[in-house]
Amino acid sequence: MDFTSDNAAGAAPEILAALARVNAGTEASYGSDAVTARLIRRFSEIFEREVAVYPVVTGTAANALALAALTPPHGAVMCHELAHVHVDECGAPEMFSGGAKLVPLSGAGARIEPAALEAALAALPAGIVHHVQPAALTLTQSTELGAVYTPDEIRALVEIARGRGLHVHMDGARFANALATLGLSPAEATWKAGIDIMSFGATKNGALAAEAVIVFDPALARDLAFRRKRAGHLLSKMRFVSAQLEAYLENGLWLRLAAHANAMTGRLAAGLAALPDATLHVEPQANEIFVRLQTSTIARLRKGGARFHPWPMPGDDAQARTVRLVTSFQSQPSEIDAFLALAAG
Repeated sequence: MDFTSDNAAGAAPEILAALARVNAGTEASYGSDAVTARLIRRFSEIFEREVAVYPVVTGTAANALALAALTPPHGAVMCHELAHVHVDECGAPEMFSGGAKLVPLSGAGARIEPAALEAALAALPAGIVHHVQPAALTLTQSTELGAVYTPDEIRALVEIARGRGLHVHMDGARFANALATLGLSPAEATWKAGIDIMSFGATKNGALAAEAVIVFDPALARDLAFRRKRAGHLLSKMRFVSAQLEAYLENGLWLRLAAHANAMTGRLAAGLAALPDATLHVEPQANEIFVRLQTSTIARLRKGGARFHPWPMPGDDAQARTVRLVTSFQSQPSEIDAFLALAAG
């Protein structure tokens, strides 16, 4: 009963098999291999347009490189106050961009609200040398609280951002989980809604270590290859990253894995909602649950072997506290049911 993180899960067998296959023989280095070339073509097919693709091994690198491509050192990146880039990346976006400022915004479910974006942009008027100049907006899909932006919600924020000349980035660490919920094509959920560049995640959903920066606007790819090299993320044996992503995309594996994780969250959320003393903070739309439980229930769950992280939220007290529960492609119904039986006492 490990619900600490989808990062705690292993790698999908199909991806491990792909790594074994690509290990035979030799290939050109630094991304000049045939596997990476096939991967770029595959991403272009999936997104229904020609895209630039830069495989990396961490989501932090993908986010930081993407935002650095959008933002000068004197620029500002508008983000949600709970955004991973703001809370959990140790200043990497600021460092990779040479000092750009992150401006945190509010919004329920960790989704940025249009009014909050408009107010923040109004507080940073263009051309005032004393202020950082807004350059980018970043949206997390699915969000840090397990919610999902609809295309209309994205378009509304993009329209505001475009009014000030901002580019728009999507942190897609759990993009597959969002797509599994939305039922849209990758194109409809990204560039057709106004996204210029995205961090495409796979590690949380079955890869060993594989992410990618996907660029929809060719002008933004101008110096990304150099930024990736300078940052130390141009792997000499790039085929081993590309092979993971190629297997991930093959025959819809990525969406099947995400749909399973989402279904396990749905099963868990339904069981928790039936408990009298459990309070869900956000209706889960992907594979994360944030629920306030009695401290006695939390203690009983831990004693019974359940693993999860505490997640302090407003309203918590000595009697009831919030925990985060994350399911993965490896989660099983038996784990969910055992957890719910313990929670029910």
